[in-house]
Amino acid sequence: MNFPPQTPLAEGLPSSVPFVGPETQERAKGKAFQARLGANESVFGPSPLAIEAMARAARDAWMYADPENFDLKEALAAHHGVAPDNIVVGEGIDGLLGYLCRLYVAPGVKVVTSDGAYPTFNFHVAGYGGDLVKVPYSGDFEDPDALLAAGDGARLIYIANPDNPMGSVHPAAVMERMMDRVPGGTLLVLDEAYSDFAPETAALDVLRPNVIRFRTFSKAYGMAGARVGYAIAHAHLARAFDKIRNHFGMSRVSVAGAMAALDDQSYLAEVLAQVAASRTRIGEIARNNGLVPLASATNFVTLDCGRDGDHARAVLAALVERGVFVRMPFVAPQDRCIRISAGKPADMDVLATVLPEALAAVT
Repeated sequence: MNFPPQTPLAEGLPSSVPFVGPETQERAKGKAFQARLGANESVFGPSPLAIEAMARAARDAWMYADPENFDLKEALAAHHGVAPDNIVVGEGIDGLLGYLCRLYVAPGVKVVTSDGAYPTFNFHVAGYGGDLVKVPYSGDFEDPDALLAAGDGARLIYIANPDNPMGSVHPAAVMERMMDRVPGGTLLVLDEAYSDFAPETAALDVLRPNVIRFRTFSKAYGMAGARVGYAIAHAHLARAFDKIRNHFGMSRVSVAGAMAALDDQSYLAEVLAQVAASRTRIGEIARNNGLVPLASATNFVTLDCGRDGDHARAVLAALVERGVFVRMPFVAPQDRCIRISAGKPADMDVLATVLPEALAAVT
């Protein structure tokens, strides 16, 4: 068949996704994982109130969701103390990053990020032909100074705080100094997916024309499969998303769940306590097996395996072979580590049993 040609840009891109999902690995293995601890999902699930709200909304799924996301924007604005015009709602942070790149990235446009940071952002930049410049981490932290030093002439500078995949976090004062130094004509893209887990010293309450902050219901609120994310931005930038976003991209079921979850802050507090307990347990299991847990401000713990990336990949493969789904950083020297999501006590029991077996298999 004579297919119509793709654009030259699309023809030159690999057919790939940033992450191999656990379902793909389960199909290849022919069996399910014992513990799903790799995607930083919340195994504790959504608020019961959110589940009830989604069940009720399912009866009305024959209708499109409000294309303006009016009610959810109002609720999020009240929660963050901003105006509804400062809120953008979209299909998770991943979808919103795609819209952001559609607004600002074109062939040859410079974009700066950290080498080894969230790869989905890079995926979107490549999809619009951007010139991606990467800087190294400083230790196990994304480096604001290095990002700014590389940012001259950049349209976007991306940083996650707290960071994925290392779990590290910069205090608010560091991020505010970074915002003060962003070059003119550059937008700072601040990914705050894990901010609900961060200490108070990292809490930001800022609204600046040169900063866009991304949040999600996928992590602490336990709604990764519902795909609800949002951005906090200057009204001029927020309005720009209306030019190119999918106005019917949200499910009214997901929106109902997000609103109920946002209203149930007591359940969120319970989840945060369970995550903290699981992080402690992961650290204990790691130390009992000669590994070093890094300090985490997220819902995962990154474990230093003590050697190089090849050794860490072997440990990861041995865990996967034994039914524990985990992931790891992709770039050296951070790839000396593996990354384990918080889980329920039963998940931690599986990890405690399997980790020493995996380490013995690769020693």
